[in-house]
Amino acid sequence: MRFGPVPIDDAEGAILAHSQRAGRRMVKKGTVLTAEILADLRAAGVRQVIAARLGPDDVHEDAAAAVLAEAVAGANIRVDRAFTGRVNLFSEAAGVLEADREAIDRFNRFDEAITLATLEAFAPVRDGTMVATVKIIPFAAPKPAVDGALAGIGQGGLFRVRPFKPARVGFVASVLPATPDKVLAKTARVLAERLEPTGATLMGERRVAHSTDAVASAIAALTNPANEDRADLVLVFGASAIVDRGDVIPAAIEAAGGTITHFGMPVDPGNLLLIGERAGVPVIGAPGCARSPKENGFDWVLQRLLAGIPVTQNDVTGMGIGGLLMEIESRPQPRAGQEVETQMPHVAAILLAAGQSRRMGAANKLTEEIGGTPMVRIAADAILESAAGPLVVVTGHEPDKVRAALEGVDAGFVHNPDYAEGLSTSLRTGLAALPDDADGVVVCLGDMPGIGPDVIDRLVEAFDPAEGRAAVVPTVRGKRGNPVLWGRRFFEALAAVRGDVGARHLIGENADLVAEVEIEGDAILADVDTPEALARLRGGQGGSG
Repeated sequence: MRFGPVPIDDAEGAILAHSQRAGRRMVKKGTVLTAEILADLRAAGVRQVIAARLGPDDVHEDAAAAVLAEAVAGANIRVDRAFTGRVNLFSEAAGVLEADREAIDRFNRFDEAITLATLEAFAPVRDGTMVATVKIIPFAAPKPAVDGALAGIGQGGLFRVRPFKPARVGFVASVLPATPDKVLAKTARVLAERLEPTGATLMGERRVAHSTDAVASAIAALTNPANEDRADLVLVFGASAIVDRGDVIPAAIEAAGGTITHFGMPVDPGNLLLIGERAGVPVIGAPGCARSPKENGFDWVLQRLLAGIPVTQNDVTGMGIGGLLMEIESRPQPRAGQEVETQMPHVAAILLAAGQSRRMGAANKLTEEIGGTPMVRIAADAILESAAGPLVVVTGHEPDKVRAALEGVDAGFVHNPDYAEGLSTSLRTGLAALPDDADGVVVCLGDMPGIGPDVIDRLVEAFDPAEGRAAVVPTVRGKRGNPVLWGRRFFEALAAVRGDVGARHLIGENADLVAEVEIEGDAILADVDTPEALARLRGGQGGSG
């Protein structure tokens, strides 16, 4: 492959290496340059471009990614279309991801042009979860490298999803006189929530005394081969933690005629987990942390067993790397209810309502009414009718008046005491108040009442970080306006902006990650800064979204 500067007159058929503006048109990197595109570039004064030309032994990035993705995908994996040298792969079933680490390492070491990234081995997935991505680094991969990488892939691919199997789960809870009912109720609720994604059936709770005989009797009944509806898996939650192989729960398993496979695991939380077996049915002595919905070592074992994957002593003792799951400042963990799955990006919204309205005179423009409704209320209502949310409103100047104008609005309010230092301080305040699971945020201005929910929805629909659309800007006749949707990758840079300026420079610095959406009408350009502008808007001369 030849790469470097190419005169416009010689560039037809070449692949553009860096995005280039041609008048109102943005030509994205990776575009094959046609005569029409080159004409636009010439008209814009461009005389040469950085481009690549494939040689006879090169495979275009999309073709290489597509053929490799098909080869690495195993059972229950869907291969998406190729784009910009990337192919994403998705689970076609709820289950557990099995990955051949050694084979994947060999694949990634074959040639620097070829890469494969997957979720962690044994990660739980749902139907539709993105589990892997194949990415070709340059614009083409050498054909010998592609052929060689293909030759090293077995017939079953390099990873697959083992679906969860329909399972009946027995649930034994041992109790002491001082065991609170609310703890038992919470344990049952959390366990049911844990099992829900797997499709397993909870057979009902058996509460027994915290004694070897009582627990052994419950285990024996649930695992009795003579019972047609016996459990496929038994979970035992003890009234006190298992601290030794001779403790009540392991002793009960053995008293019921079962065996202990392993006690303890190098996962924290989850250290005091016990794995046993009785009459071919796995029996798990749950650690105390399994009463919490937060991820712990119990999840790692439970998910594998429900997917029909045996868990051996070697498996457990091999869980140490990555086994530190405790929440520490440098490594926050997922909260209850969060799932690792592919879904529409979650876009929150910030409404900046802190300005001093200096050009408006004595009035606070945000509380001025248009058609009987305060301007800032019109902006907030449009956001709430859109696909973005939750809404965070940033107040500053005359916060009580602004909040009164927004009375009853379903939004979170944060006050920016430094509003006089400029718009950037309000943006920073709003970003700090966003939920942790926000993939992006649309930043709206309280003095743009012409922005309707349809405009915001257009931005949200175009936002797709996985496909390189990490920020979305509305345009009209090629001119950029507001609001702007920013992906999470920009949050740190946005928070670093200082003074009474926006973040437009980030768009120019990251053009390859920005998508433009053409909007009809002038609403995205029309803010209300002066009494004259307000009068025109009240007279029906303002733009509409």
